[in-house]
Order: sequence, then C-alpha cells, then structure tokens
Amino acid sequence: MYDAAVIGTGPAGLSAALNLKLHNKSILWFGAPSGSDKVEKSEKIANYPGLGLVSGAELNRKFREHAAAMELESVDKMVTLIAQTDEGFSLLADNEMYEAKTLLLATGAVTAKGFEGEAEYLGRGVSYCATCDGFLYRGKTIAVFCGAPRFEHEVEYLAELAAKVYLFAGYRGCAVSRENVEVLPSPIVKVSGGLKMNAVTLRDGTELPVDGLFCLRSAVAPASLVPGLAIDGPHITVDREMKTNIPGCFAAGDCVGRPYQIAKAVGEGNIAAHSMVEYLAEKK
Repeated sequence: MYDAAVIGTGPAGLSAALNLKLHNKSILWFGAPSGSDKVEKSEKIANYPGLGLVSGAELNRKFREHAAAMELESVDKMVTLIAQTDEGFSLLADNEMYEAKTLLLATGAVTAKGFEGEAEYLGRGVSYCATCDGFLYRGKTIAVFCGAPRFEHEVEYLAELAAKVYLFAGYRGCAVSRENVEVLPSPIVKVSGGLKMNAVTLRDGTELPVDGLFCLRSAVAPASLVPGLAIDGPHITVDREMKTNIPGCFAAGDCVGRPYQIAKAVGEGNIAAHSMVEYLAEKK
C-alpha cells in the first residue's frame, strides 16, 4: 500500500508529488507523462514568479525535467472509481486495483455532471474505461465520446469489438478512420433508457439507439469518481488545508475553484502535500 495516491500531473499534482517525495513518502502518481495540456497550450505566461515571460510549452518542459530529476514517474492510466477502505483508499485504473493511505485529487477543471443522465447510467451502459468494459459490447452498436487525441487508440480498440461506433470528438482533427466508425458533428446532450441506457440525444435533436456509451476523458467528474465527495457546483469543497469532507482525501488546483492559474495550483499542491504528511503522522 502506498502512502499517497496523487491523481493529476498538472501543476498542482506535480507540486504535491515533489513535496511528498521530499518527505520520503511512497507515491502513486496518475496522469499523462506529458503533463498539463492546459499549460502546454498557453501562449505566454507572465505571472509565474521567477521565470519572467515564458511559453506554456517551455514551462511544461521545465516541470517534466524537475519531475525526472526527482525520479518521479507517473502511471499513464485513468482512475475511474475510488472507494474508501479501512486503511485508506482503493483505486480502479484500467481494470487494475491500487491502494493508498491518502488521496489527492488534482484533476483540473472537470465538468461537474457530464451529459444529462450520464451519472445515472454509469455502470448501466455508460462506461469510462474501454479496456475494462469493451468486451461487453462485441458485435453491438455504441456511442463514444473522445475528449482528446491521446484516447484515439481506445476508440480504435472499441471499433475492433463493436459492429458500429458513433464517434463524437471533443476537439478538431480526429484521426480515427474505420468503416464501422461514423463521426458525428452534433454533440451529445443527453443519455436515456430504462434499466439500462439505450439511447443518446444530440444537440440537433437526433436520438440514436445504442447499446452503450463510452466517455473517454482526461478525468472523471469528481462526484462520480469519489462517492460522497462534497461538491460546490463544478468544484470540490475544501478547507484552507485542502481537506475534503472525506478523511484522508485532499484536493488542489483548478478542481477546487478559481482563479484557474498555475501559481495558485502549485501553492495548493504544496499545502495539500504537507496536510497529507501530517495526516499520515497522526495515523501512525
């Protein structure tokens, strides 16, 4: 069992992971090795102390170099469910289970509810993990929301299993091209059904009968990820020590509220790490 699980490789997650490492804690760090897409795409950053005017790509590179120098490596898997245990937390990521004594959510700004009806049908036709649940839809018709190019290989995998895939890309230039994949421009707005979901409704009013929906995003909405987590609108509720309402669970960065700025995220990650260290000491 790890001392800490950190979800997110953006500024908040990196800051926390660095400080936990300095305190000799064992860390399970989930997220893309490339770091934050938001930072990477920033043209110029002028309010990060000590660096002057810097591009997002350059800052992201410095973040990655710092992590490598500290021998920090991330696990490039998406955590889709977290459960509380007697000793801490159990995390499901790409069909594998992990355990940690403390948890930090540094997932960035994530849509609070997803599509209408999405949370209601999670586990009843709605899935966040292609490799976990794809085999259930062999020869069937499915809808797939792909939130970033890094998930296109998962769309390809689902297309190998399903008879028909309706694909909705949350970005331009989707490269998936298969005979059984139909890319639709009108976005999904609603998930509906009975005991299981059986249709998605698009913004243009079209209703598509499907056997399942896969939502491939960089992060799962916090309320769906951690049952019982206190949420205020789209943000996780925390105190000044970055504690959530769940003992041992902390949050930092854009997921806890505005301003959505790198300097704030780094500071909150630092505070969260120190709070986690104190929590672990109290539990000994």
